[in-house]
Amino acid sequence: MAVSGHRRRPVVALYERIADAVHDGTYPPGSTLPSEPKLAAELGVSRPALREALLLLQEDGLLSVRRGVGRTVNDRPPRRGFEQIQPLEELIGAGTPLRVRALLRTIEEPTDFTTQHLLAPAGAELRFWESLLTGEGTAAALSHEWAAPDELLDQVHPEFARALRAAEAGAGGGRTDGGPDGGGTPGDARAGTGGGTGSGAGRGLGTASGGRTGAGTADGRTTRHRPAVSMLSVLLGASRETALGAHSGITATLLGRRRGEQLRRPADTPAVLVTQIVRVGDTPVMAAKHMLPTGAPTLPVLQSH
Repeated sequence: MAVSGHRRRPVVALYERIADAVHDGTYPPGSTLPSEPKLAAELGVSRPALREALLLLQEDGLLSVRRGVGRTVNDRPPRRGFEQIQPLEELIGAGTPLRVRALLRTIEEPTDFTTQHLLAPAGAELRFWESLLTGEGTAAALSHEWAAPDELLDQVHPEFARALRAAEAGAGGGRTDGGPDGGGTPGDARAGTGGGTGSGAGRGLGTASGGRTGAGTADGRTTRHRPAVSMLSVLLGASRETALGAHSGITATLLGRRRGEQLRRPADTPAVLVTQIVRVGDTPVMAAKHMLPTGAPTLPVLQSH
């Protein structure tokens, strides 16, 4: 793959530790997790870090919160139903598409979410794109998108596989300077810029003059890169001859600390989480989570009877 080698983000590593405890029976279906202070002590992590991982586990359907009881392990993931195959930056842009700012383009191992929805085997390598959607200088949404393993895409949708590689080659891949892990601020993110050294950081690219992004060459010249795009827009552009199907879900949640920093909102800001699974026939080729905080542009939902 033409992007940086994968390293697990700390929240993903912690997520997996708890998910593994669920799967190996330490916390069986229907059981209640220890309190946050006790669980944080058992895992040797801070409560804020634990809360981030627990929030992701709730969003992915492994855990539920019951008033007066605490967090319990679900018997099975919940069913979800919302459909709209259109890039989020266009869907909520009210006629003026939002700008996509690439925060991270890298490779990740599967989590329970991607294992379940992308049929990814343990140890698989999945392309992971983290993007900030902005309009008029304001962060409107945060998108996490994963593609199915290259081996599968090459079989069921080779055009998408080629388009992804071309998009990453054009944008440079790796981490940008736009996330808190990369050492910059969310508002300063640019596709293909970088040098970030935080968790999950890949090898970045330099920034050219005039605000354009580019990779430095041996003779000092700069190679320009295409503006960042969402993975879903790449998929749709590569699917003119391929029929797609999708199902999505809408869930109320909170931003949490890291996503709050990226969106410049408090950690306890209410938000809408939209999950989306896109398929070719019966085969899932892409999965996404889109986080829309309070005050984000309206998300239109088409319903019919």
